[in-house]
Amino acid sequence: MSKPIRRVFVLLVSIVAVIIAGCQEEELPSTKKTRLIVAENIRLKKDLASREKEIERLNTLHARQIKRQQEELAKCVQQKEALEARLQQNIKKQVSGVLTSVLDENAKMREEITALKAQIEKLRGQVKGEAGPS
Repeated sequence: MSKPIRRVFVLLVSIVAVIIAGCQEEELPSTKKTRLIVAENIRLKKDLASREKEIERLNTLHARQIKRQQEELAKCVQQKEALEARLQQNIKKQVSGVLTSVLDENAKMREEITALKAQIEKLRGQVKGEAGPS
């Protein structure tokens, strides 16, 4: 019995030694793997540089667009202020026109009232004159 156990033990030790030797080969990078890793690193660096350039281009474009929009906003604010000033002027003109016409109409009415009061006094005087001698 000792021979079969010995054979099994030797066989197991041999298998373990082969497995360990095989694993060590896989862990050590070969020249081909090294070249592949280097090529991948170079490609990734190129991609990174390309993306950084794209980011810079987009940042520049974005800055230009913001500047243009700020200029447009400033123009709009100026136009709004000009329109508000014109509106205020137009309102003042209209109010002034209406006020002038109301004041003119009021003056005419006062003149008419004064004339009517004079007529009333004249008529009262005539009525008193006609009523007095009788």
